[in-house]
Amino acid sequence: QVQLVESGGGLVQAGGSLRLSCAASGSIFRVNAMGWYRQAPGKQRELVATINTYGITNYADSVKGRFTISRDNAKNTVSLQMNSLKPEDTAVYYCNADARTYYSGSYSNYWGQGTQVTVSS
Repeated sequence: QVQLVESGGGLVQAGGSLRLSCAASGSIFRVNAMGWYRQAPGKQRELVATINTYGITNYADSVKGRFTISRDNAKNTVSLQMNSLKPEDTAVYYCNADARTYYSGSYSNYWGQGTQVTVSS
């Protein structure tokens, strides 16, 4: 099994910054794509940003130019630097990863437990 543990959420004023981190652990053979998703109250979970093992990134239009995703392949971690935060960024942020364990011949998709980000106006 693979566990994803997020950290770094909190309360910040509009225009401020936060950095989220996520660490994958367990019987990991390889981690493929990693990313961040978010879910605001009453809304569906949506993609925020993804990054593959080569560092190729993809961002939601709503966060382009404000958020930066990065990863450390050796440590199986992914981070999300969030700048110029807006009240509409308020949501629970979830870490996501495609990973393969030593006991499986295929990749599975995993989710973290989520971390709350609240941006006050």
